[in-house]
Amino acid sequence: MIINIPKPVVLASVSPRRALLLQQIGISASVVPSSVEEELISGVQPRELVVRNALNKALDVSPRIESGIIIGADTVVVLNGRILGKPRDQEEAKHMLRMLSGREHTVYTGFALVDRPSNAQITDVEETLVAFRKIPEQEIEAYVRSGSPMDKAGGYGIQDDYGAVFVERIEGDFYTVVGFPLAKFYIRLQELLSHLDGELGHR
Repeated sequence: MIINIPKPVVLASVSPRRALLLQQIGISASVVPSSVEEELISGVQPRELVVRNALNKALDVSPRIESGIIIGADTVVVLNGRILGKPRDQEEAKHMLRMLSGREHTVYTGFALVDRPSNAQITDVEETLVAFRKIPEQEIEAYVRSGSPMDKAGGYGIQDDYGAVFVERIEGDFYTVVGFPLAKFYIRLQELLSHLDGELGHR
């Protein structure tokens, strides 16, 4: 581990991708799923929306944790100002992929860190531009039949997923598209730990 975390880490998400990304940087997190529904609120900007959802998830779990750092996260895809969350069914997944085909969109991932028992909070967000190639209808049909799009914002995955072959290029942090911007998270986690060290030093 390249960072020393003196208390348990809790992921307020059942996303296996986020758990694996934390493991990638040496953080073993227990999973305590949040019961908060991800909101798609009309008129709320994407950056604000994903941070709000991420913080709500972390705060929902935090009363159940006596001591630890709780992580919440949320990802949306935005196409021409329209926010795309997770598809509700296969038809919506197909519709999303048809809209994204041959076009550029932006992926926003927000995250929140909540410490227990101090209740100190840090939130942040990252965005990445993604360009799709033109996707033939038969590929959309086959991908949706696989079931893979159903738990992913915008109806596709970029890592360990067939959806990766839809992507021609990205501009920004790859891990934001996966669902967790590791570099920015690592920096903000260090800030939180420094803050907590400072608080302990003044007691």
